[in-house]
Amino acid sequence: MLLFLRIWYFILLLINFTQIIVANKFCDKSDEYEETDKCNIQLRYSQNRYILYDVNSPEGFNLRRDVFIRIAVFIKILIKQETEFKWKLVLPPWGNLYHWRSKNIGFQTQLPWNLFFDILSLQKYIPVIETYQFLQEYPSENNQTHLDVVYILQNDEEMFKTGIFEDKNKIIKCNDKSLQFHKMKSEKYVGHFWGYNNITSKAVKCVIFHGMISNLKQNLKPNIYRSVMFDHMEIALHDFYGTKEYWKARRSMRYNSELYDIANEFRKSFFNSSNKYDKTERPDDWTKEKNRRNAIGGPYLSVHLRRRDFLVGHSSTVPTIKSAAFQLKNKLHELQLKFLFVATDATQKGKLSLKFYNV
Repeated sequence: MLLFLRIWYFILLLINFTQIIVANKFCDKSDEYEETDKCNIQLRYSQNRYILYDVNSPEGFNLRRDVFIRIAVFIKILIKQETEFKWKLVLPPWGNLYHWRSKNIGFQTQLPWNLFFDILSLQKYIPVIETYQFLQEYPSENNQTHLDVVYILQNDEEMFKTGIFEDKNKIIKCNDKSLQFHKMKSEKYVGHFWGYNNITSKAVKCVIFHGMISNLKQNLKPNIYRSVMFDHMEIALHDFYGTKEYWKARRSMRYNSELYDIANEFRKSFFNSSNKYDKTERPDDWTKEKNRRNAIGGPYLSVHLRRRDFLVGHSSTVPTIKSAAFQLKNKLHELQLKFLFVATDATQKGKLSLKFYNV
């Protein structure tokens, strides 16, 4: 028995020695600047690889949802191709978007995704975690979480001038004046990071990028980096827009059950509407949905009436409140409906104008 234990101990010692050699080999790889990544050997035992991202701050809720779909499909394919690693998408917190006009609902920064979406539903498509979970899971030093690299994606302005567009993924020198990340004496970069002051990055690289999101695969370098963040991820385009994978990712974005409960109660109280009456019932699990064409919808018309910044940017094509009101009245008459639900960022004056035109 004693001999067996000694042999077993010797085997474990050999395994550990082999891991250290492999880890050191892993950590000595250089990036495109021939900079050696000095890393903690213990940290490299894990095969977890984390992808973080952010979007241009003025962008709204719907665009951010669309960016998630692009990344989700990208990671879904990445998981199939790069089986050596365990890929996880870190969901960026929501915070005080330009279009959020409510002033009486409290703190509106670092809002987790589970406030809006069903995380378990998202996880049925790809592995996702909240940012606060990433901070708990990812190794830290002195309560500081150091990302390996941040890529800041930038458009190629020359392409817009010439009208000649081609795929590009080129690392350039960052313009310090426009850089929102700043290098500290510790050689780490600090920046916005969604308001978390305990997140830094070991490197920040600016990238002129044009093309499909799959072209960012070359930037991941999983044998060097364990955590990679892409800023301005809205610049990368869909690979599979409208395909089966696209719709799987989109269908996984179920809202959380509390929001559905609130909406269902509102429909029932004001429109005499329910999923049963409207034939819009769905299984809780989106993967179990079946193709069908029997939905009739509720006894009301819904409209998203965009104003404010959309009006400024598209003033020549956006209808006036008066024009929109007449179109809505005609559509209500055409569909023989009495109730209208309006979601709008219009001013109070604009909302009152709809009533003035008898909508």
